[in-house]
Amino acid sequence: MPDCGELRALLFDFDGTLWDSESAVVEAYRQLYARHGEDLPSEDWARGVGTLGGFDPVADLEARLGRALEEGIAGDAGWDQVVGSLEHVGLRPGVRGYLDEAQARDIALAIVSSNERDWVEHHLKRMEVADGWDAVLTADGDEKRAKPSPVLYAEALDVIGVGPEVAAAIEDSPHGVAAAKAAGLYCVAVPNEVTASLDLSAADLQVASLEDLPFEELLQRFREAR
Repeated sequence: MPDCGELRALLFDFDGTLWDSESAVVEAYRQLYARHGEDLPSEDWARGVGTLGGFDPVADLEARLGRALEEGIAGDAGWDQVVGSLEHVGLRPGVRGYLDEAQARDIALAIVSSNERDWVEHHLKRMEVADGWDAVLTADGDEKRAKPSPVLYAEALDVIGVGPEVAAAIEDSPHGVAAAKAAGLYCVAVPNEVTASLDLSAADLQVASLEDLPFEELLQRFREAR
């Protein structure tokens, strides 16, 4: 039997957690709404953070305006038109240090994301952290697999070959925290500017940044919780 106080796997959410794509994306949509004389409803946007099918900002804005937006704004072309490049967005503070610490201590690493695999793999490579992952699980458009369902977390644990009692998740959203807790993991919430005002009380611990939680302290808190 594994020592339940020993952390053996660290599972990261991707968007908004590993890197702050959330803030860049929501700002782009706020600007789109503003150009049409509307405010982006934060409470509605929150429904879609960390999941699939929760909120469609283009459909919402079109409903408000009573007409379709300019041609080409739907789908992938629309994403490029509204959001543009996120190539300038890097890892959140403390993330690289956590990855280095986990690898040095032989703690397995995984990504568990409601997004597409191509998206995750592209940005991992761009940020030069594509190597060292023991599992990368993505929903790939399947709303039933997306958070708050615990399916992706359960699959990641199965790939790594450990139980939830020796694993911890790093998340930024209520949907992500709910998924991690439903899978039986210890969960640390590290909100970004978009999710800081949301209810993350279901997490075992909340910090503003991983820089505020030294890796040794994470291990100690995990031991105490387990």
